[in-house]
Amino acid sequence: MSQTIIVAGIGTEIGKTVVSAILTKALKADYWKPIQSGDLDQGDAYWIQQWVKHPKLTIWPSTYRLSQPLSPHTAAELDGITIELNQFQKPESSNSLVIELAGGLMVPINDQQTNIDLIKSFNAPVILVSKNYLGSINHTLLSFELLKQKGIPVLGIVFNGPENTSGEKFILNYTQLPLLLRVNEEQSINEAAINHYAQQVHL
Repeated sequence: MSQTIIVAGIGTEIGKTVVSAILTKALKADYWKPIQSGDLDQGDAYWIQQWVKHPKLTIWPSTYRLSQPLSPHTAAELDGITIELNQFQKPESSNSLVIELAGGLMVPINDQQTNIDLIKSFNAPVILVSKNYLGSINHTLLSFELLKQKGIPVLGIVFNGPENTSGEKFILNYTQLPLLLRVNEEQSINEAAINHYAQQVHL
């Protein structure tokens, strides 16, 4: 059965694209990044194409492609455009779909709205990606509380990068979310690494 999953992070540079690649492979899904800010030649869709190989894969074009690697609302302003929520049309596909957000949950997409509004418009559950750094427990719990407050279902959590056993244990106890996957620090990310982790995903 096909499903739509939104990959959200507790901040930027958290590893959402790697996790999105793993899920895209595991679910034999399509991939969509609604907003791409900066690096338009080798953006996140480019890396999905390099890392994920399955015969049904479709990488859907971003609704907004912004030239600067900044918060979407700032990048859009510099490009002379305004991001409008009603311009986003979730791709229609018979495959499952992995949607990767740009930045954290409260990143603004225009003067009034944030990624949370984008999530709500897609009406799909979230997988929350966390990464260990000083302050990440706080950021993870705040992200969880916001999703809960907004009535957005969370399928589970993925921990990415350096392991923090006590911090991860606390997060899982507090949120009561299932641990869907732990992605270790890898010397390089490639198709083999993505395939390795994809085999560990059970949704």
